[in-house]
Amino acid sequence: MRLIVGWPAGGTADISARLIGHWLSERLGQQFIIENRPGAGTNLATEAAVRAPADGYTLLQAGTSNAINATLYDKLNYEFIRDITMLAGLTRTPLVLELHPALPVNTVSELIAYAKANPGKLSMASFGAGSISHVAGELFKMVTGIDMVHVPYRGSTPMLIDLLSGQVHLAFDNLPASMGHIRAGKLRPLAVTTTTRSEALPDIPALSEILPGFEASAWSGVGAPRGTPSHITDKLNKEINAGLSDAKIKTQLADLGAVPFTGSPADLSRHVIEQTEKWGKVIRAANIKPN
Repeated sequence: MRLIVGWPAGGTADISARLIGHWLSERLGQQFIIENRPGAGTNLATEAAVRAPADGYTLLQAGTSNAINATLYDKLNYEFIRDITMLAGLTRTPLVLELHPALPVNTVSELIAYAKANPGKLSMASFGAGSISHVAGELFKMVTGIDMVHVPYRGSTPMLIDLLSGQVHLAFDNLPASMGHIRAGKLRPLAVTTTTRSEALPDIPALSEILPGFEASAWSGVGAPRGTPSHITDKLNKEINAGLSDAKIKTQLADLGAVPFTGSPADLSRHVIEQTEKWGKVIRAANIKPN
């Protein structure tokens, strides 16, 4: 069996895929191969899964990018909601709204006030045009009515280099990538983007405490080609959810700054539809184009 991952080896997505792949290998008595196919914002991996036989032997690590890409890209060789059957969730990971300490701002309310007093003067970095980092920032701008200049990078690492040096003012980054810099006092966290506070930063508010209803977490799950038999999807859902309830796996995910994301195939299908509609509105309103 193979689980196709649209990101390079070693990142949070890859590690979580390997954790659940190892769990499934032991539970099902099947060798699980993690196949990394990075590129084109996870579209290469998704297309490979769409074209695979619907026999349960090829799975896809799906996630936030798939919901975003449905609107971000004008022409795709597949329709995610139609062509991929969601089996189970894997993880949710908060983003953190953070800034360079030189900026005279200590709270979200102060940031909004400062941005309104200085329209167009603040730079908002992201780890890619159309990434969750970018659309979360655009949603923040829309909800608060502020004007900031978007500066896209090709990944979190180059973005953080410029944020740490003060070349850009603030960013929405995956919490695990920034945690070390936050703990060292090199970046100032203002809020996390999940609906509740993160156990990793319990003293930092959730944005929804200041902006009710705000949510922009990254998520991942497991899907399969359309037409995969229901007895296979139900079996995999049961086993993946069991893995996410395992104390060891929960601890390993927590070390990545992630929490388990469980649900039925129907729950996950609804989630994908909701996320696709939500980010589609932001992408169209902000006229976002891929890198």
